[in-house]
Amino acid sequence: MRAGRNPEDVRLVAVTKFVDASRIKEAFDAGLRVFGESRVQEAQEKVAELQGLNIQWHMVGHLQKNKAKAAVGIFDLIHSLDSVELMELVNKYADKLGKVQKGLIQVKLSEEESKFGISENEVEELLEAAKGMKNLKIEGLMTIPPFFDDPELARPYYRRLKELGDRFGLPELSMGMTNDFEIAIEEGATMVRVGTAIFGERPE
Repeated sequence: MRAGRNPEDVRLVAVTKFVDASRIKEAFDAGLRVFGESRVQEAQEKVAELQGLNIQWHMVGHLQKNKAKAAVGIFDLIHSLDSVELMELVNKYADKLGKVQKGLIQVKLSEEESKFGISENEVEELLEAAKGMKNLKIEGLMTIPPFFDDPELARPYYRRLKELGDRFGLPELSMGMTNDFEIAIEEGATMVRVGTAIFGERPE
């Protein structure tokens, strides 16, 4: 690997927004095992259709509080925790299901209004809150930088997330998408979220 890292240290999350279950099954048959969905309702339908397959489902889109119960019921990992209130709901519903929900804190490192996530300064507060939640395990951080035609411009954002992860001893870093995942891997990503490069262009 160009980044000088073991490929097994980086998981490919195949993002399946607007991809139907039959194409996900083809990707599964080709060897993919981790699939990421952006919308809870769309994910519920696909999870039901693909029951029985050894698939890990990840929530990679913004999670609304009113969808937290359903999300806990279907996702192995939630990438987009961005408030204490949301974490409390996830913890509550995981307790009712008798599971420990794994999650990542989404950090907003840009000034873009359209992006979700907390500021760097709020990470410690959320981690402290999580310590009292026995049914929620925070495993790392996630970020989405601005889109750049030149992926090299995303590097500082990924470097900052790695520094944050190291500061708090968080091993998982979900960062990098189709256009810049190689840069993200060089900067320490443990998960990259790739959709277009696998499934082609889809409607926004």
